[in-house]
Amino acid sequence: MKQFITTLIVTLLSVQALHAQDHRFDPPWNTPPSGGVAFTVPGIDNVPDLYGDIINPQLVIFFAGNQFMVIDSLITDFKKTYPQYQRVFAETLPPGILAQQIITGSLVLGNLRIAVTPDIYTAGKGRIDQLRDSFSLVKNYAGNTLAIMVQRDNPKNIRGLADLARKDVQVSMPNPAWEGIGKRIEEAYVKAGGIALQQTIMKEKAAKGSTYLTKIHHRETPLRILRQQSDAGPVWFTEAYYQQMIHHPVSVVNIPEKENIKASYWAGILKSAPHPQAARDFMDFLMGPAGQGIYKHFGFTPPEL
Repeated sequence: MKQFITTLIVTLLSVQALHAQDHRFDPPWNTPPSGGVAFTVPGIDNVPDLYGDIINPQLVIFFAGNQFMVIDSLITDFKKTYPQYQRVFAETLPPGILAQQIITGSLVLGNLRIAVTPDIYTAGKGRIDQLRDSFSLVKNYAGNTLAIMVQRDNPKNIRGLADLARKDVQVSMPNPAWEGIGKRIEEAYVKAGGIALQQTIMKEKAAKGSTYLTKIHHRETPLRILRQQSDAGPVWFTEAYYQQMIHHPVSVVNIPEKENIKASYWAGILKSAPHPQAARDFMDFLMGPAGQGIYKHFGFTPPEL
């Protein structure tokens, strides 16, 4: 009986360890806010794209999802610089989803309905231009380029975008239907190999299942690579750089300038902003040395002033 119990305990511990291994790379990857009851459950309840204080916020910011890595530092340092603002709420969902949330007035996540009016919305220039009449002030604050994220040491020997068309390469690709980066990556495919390359990766391989189009967020790409579900994925350089910063087992394949694209990120204060002074103060912080230093630290390029 004693041996049976010992074997049972070892088995349970092994199963628990295996389960933990399955979720060892799960977000949130930043440091969660302190205070209250900790109820983050990997793989079930982690809500990585909602950050901060949703009740009576003094500032609400909708960030394009590719900036999730800066939020912790950015908001923490903003609160230190402007201590009058301690309740800040931020979302880091795809900009298309955030735009729909602004238009419809709410977001439904599981059983939760979130009806908050943002003070600031950030996105690429194209998306900002679509909502241009909604803003009282718009600023370009950062830039980015593309890279290819691969598993550590690049076992499939990916050398460039053209290799993503290979039959033996499982690709993770942001869905252009709601992710601006998806459309920009398609531009890079055309630069690298014409319409034929774009069609092979986005149509033929997608139909066969060897190109995976993200369902929610381009955060899925690093997760799929970390879980060895995909071999490679084109991402913003900053996403691959961040995964290396936090010591996750990925490598980066650079894309030459002639095949690459440049992104510019813009922040707009909404005319409907409930907290216009806080929004102006945050914009000053974002464009100032502290805010720009944080973006530089995470690999973003400076704005084109």
